[in-house]
Amino acid sequence: MHPLQCQCGLVRAEVDCRGTHNRLICYCTDCQAFGRFVTGLCEPAANSGSDHPILDAQGGTELIQVAQSKLRFLQGEDQLLAVRLSEQGMIRWYTRCCQTPIGNTMASRGGAFIGVIHSCLNRLQLNADFGEQVAQLNTNTALGTPKPPQHGLFRVISSFLWLLISERVSGRYLQSPLFNPDGSPRSVPLVLSAAELAALKTLG
Repeated sequence: MHPLQCQCGLVRAEVDCRGTHNRLICYCTDCQAFGRFVTGLCEPAANSGSDHPILDAQGGTELIQVAQSKLRFLQGEDQLLAVRLSEQGMIRWYTRCCQTPIGNTMASRGGAFIGVIHSCLNRLQLNADFGEQVAQLNTNTALGTPKPPQHGLFRVISSFLWLLISERVSGRYLQSPLFNPDGSPRSVPLVLSAAELAALKTLG
């Protein structure tokens, strides 16, 4: 099991690292906007000296895609908050206590996966638990030049589809800790306005 916790330690969980998963860096503008959104909520001391502790120098966010059923909270579930960058956007989870980003899901548990964000994981155990292959996606919207090369797309899509299909067929998608038994999210997401999202994207 791979440990997961927020920066202040109030939220703790574990991720079953066995089976299907993807490790990737996403450079899309929405992931960049979420990184800036969460960072903007933090007190200066919580940023550890970095303006964007979630994003790398070119705006990338490292993610581990796993089935939501592989995520188990040990404490602090009441601290979960959620935001959607638009009415149709993904649900992006973070903590109330210290604004640590947790991960990204689809708007319903039928989406079955979560892209867990690196900043709540144990960096020293990532290679051992999730392998050293890291795909790079949406590199055309990376910051600066030259752009990082895109690679690993086929592998990510193949694993992602297998994850979705196996979770749906087995019914394990119903075991998501992020959604209530009736299928509603554990935390009602804040939906950003178009102006708020545009402001976050122009910060890049």
